[in-house]
Amino acid sequence: MPEGPSIVILREEVAAFSGRTVERAEGSAKIDMSRLVGQAVRGFHSWGKHFLIELEDVAVRIHLLLFGSYRINERKDATARLSLAFANGELNFYACSVQLIEGPLGAAYDWSMDVMSDAWSPRTTLKRLRARPRLLACDALLDQTLFAGSGNIIKNEVLYRIRVHPLSLIGELPPAKLRELVREARSYSFEFLEWKQAGVLKAHWLAHGKTACVRCHIPLVKVKELGRSRRRAFFCERCQKRYGDSSQLVPEEPSAVDEG
Repeated sequence: MPEGPSIVILREEVAAFSGRTVERAEGSAKIDMSRLVGQAVRGFHSWGKHFLIELEDVAVRIHLLLFGSYRINERKDATARLSLAFANGELNFYACSVQLIEGPLGAAYDWSMDVMSDAWSPRTTLKRLRARPRLLACDALLDQTLFAGSGNIIKNEVLYRIRVHPLSLIGELPPAKLRELVREARSYSFEFLEWKQAGVLKAHWLAHGKTACVRCHIPLVKVKELGRSRRRAFFCERCQKRYGDSSQLVPEEPSAVDEG
């Protein structure tokens, strides 16, 4: 599933259609396509893993899920979930979730949760984290109410870089280490964006998909399903410190983990 930085790239790639009028809307998505025709694009936005097309009186939310994809000015040999045509080209989205959002986007989205937004608030994120002391570090970085846009790559890389074991309890992290987690989640997301645009993202992975710790020169632990989010994890048992005992962890309220 594309993580937040990849959705930012999509937003930038479609900028040429901003201000253009939708001349045709079709696809297999179960929405009223006729509502989109004749409406001008007021703007393209990203919130976490959501790609948003803001029209005059409605917005379209696209989530690429696990296997979604898109094409700009070309088509795949498959039925599009949503196809939008403009005078200067077309956008086609496949194997994704498509929903309409009524009302202003500001009422539907808290931009301070988006780790790549100008409105991102480290202070607010720290407050939200401190309110959930029994949350595992690996689950925190996948919770879209805390780090919208962060996915499994970001999770594994951030925890490795700050030397925190994924099964650490948020409430047991020293204050300085908790601040480091928040700070690194944002900074690594922008590094992810830069490397993805340059086509060298995988070359910079230190833990995700790797077999050995570059610091300790011992095998990394690979777990297929870790935490309540049940996502794949790569970590070093020697240099990533485990804070707190999560072995007897009582599940907290359902998290807003976005599978990706």
